[in-house]
Amino acid sequence: MKIKAAILVSSFAVLLFVVVGSMGGVHASSNDGSYRQLQVYSEVLSRVRSEYVEEPNIPKVTDGALHGLLESLDSNSSYMAPEAYKQYKAHKSEARGDIGATISKRFGYAAVVSVLPGSPAEKAGIEATDIFESIEGVSTRDMSLPEIRNILAGTPGSQVNVSVVRARRAEPQKVVITRDVVSIPPVSDRMMEDEIGYVKVDALIKGKTQEISSKIKSLERSGAKKLVLDLRNTSDGDEGEGVAVANLFLNHGTITYLQGQKYPREAFNADPAKAITTLPLAVLVNKGTAGPAEIVAAAILENARGDVVGDKTFGDGSVQKTIDLPDGGALILSIAKYYSPSGKAIQDTAVTPNVVVADEEDNVISDDDDQGNAAPEQEAKPRNTVDDQLKKAVEVLKRRSG
Repeated sequence: MKIKAAILVSSFAVLLFVVVGSMGGVHASSNDGSYRQLQVYSEVLSRVRSEYVEEPNIPKVTDGALHGLLESLDSNSSYMAPEAYKQYKAHKSEARGDIGATISKRFGYAAVVSVLPGSPAEKAGIEATDIFESIEGVSTRDMSLPEIRNILAGTPGSQVNVSVVRARRAEPQKVVITRDVVSIPPVSDRMMEDEIGYVKVDALIKGKTQEISSKIKSLERSGAKKLVLDLRNTSDGDEGEGVAVANLFLNHGTITYLQGQKYPREAFNADPAKAITTLPLAVLVNKGTAGPAEIVAAAILENARGDVVGDKTFGDGSVQKTIDLPDGGALILSIAKYYSPSGKAIQDTAVTPNVVVADEEDNVISDDDDQGNAAPEQEAKPRNTVDDQLKKAVEVLKRRSG
């Protein structure tokens, strides 16, 4: 048993050495304390193996340690054990449906960033900021982000069971979502009061820049003198599309840049030839604004091109690399982050509007908040039907000269 324990401890130390080396390089002359930390890891594992109250499941312990190590870096870095990685690759290649929600990790669990209108998730009552405590009975704390996204996808028409934790709810709710082929809603637009044009975008997938451009040109032909770009709950898409959308409004300046420890700085600057409008602009954002939409908001705000109105965004924007491990598992590491023009890592700081208006749900009081005294037959309190964030954006634009 002692020999077995020694082998397991040594193997774990070697694996941790590989992980740490992949993240920054460990050298014999290193003074960063990596070797000292490996000694600590080995000592901890040895103590667990020899002194824990019962015989521990060492493979499970080491898997948990690696999950914790990678996820302590950021929500997009993760470890997948050999079997999980095998299933991930097999499932990824299948044609399938989805639930239509952007998922990240918060507090170690799967978190809903935003939900697409008309999607299976919306039809099942899933809301932004919901936490998926478990999926198909398995805690999401024990899953990497790729595994979570993978298990939520599946054959159109099939069902997935999730346990949902929601603010102001005492107990998790069991929810069944029927997967389907998810379509992204088209960009919508309309004319508002005082010759203000309004453009709503639900996702910044490839091709949306052209849609947005066409809508803006149409609004200008209809007499729009100012613009509102609504990026609330816009979290899905491609960062390159976010750069292109920002360029529609910027004829000079830095839009964003990408940089990492071993990833040389790559700047994305506005091309004057791609700018299509100089109209006064207000961009609407909230907690469900993430990724490419955050690139747009940060670029508009920090280039003083317009106002950003609403709530602080989610905070997401990085590039990942998958590293295959000898045992068949995999590391997924963030190797570069997107930065705002002033040098703030979007994933770390998110985007704080210069005109802050709290999200509607922050002001909603549910029956669960009434200390359990609400009568069962009492109707739910009505939500505010006034869009305070949009109303504020209009007020801001009215004060700006055309």
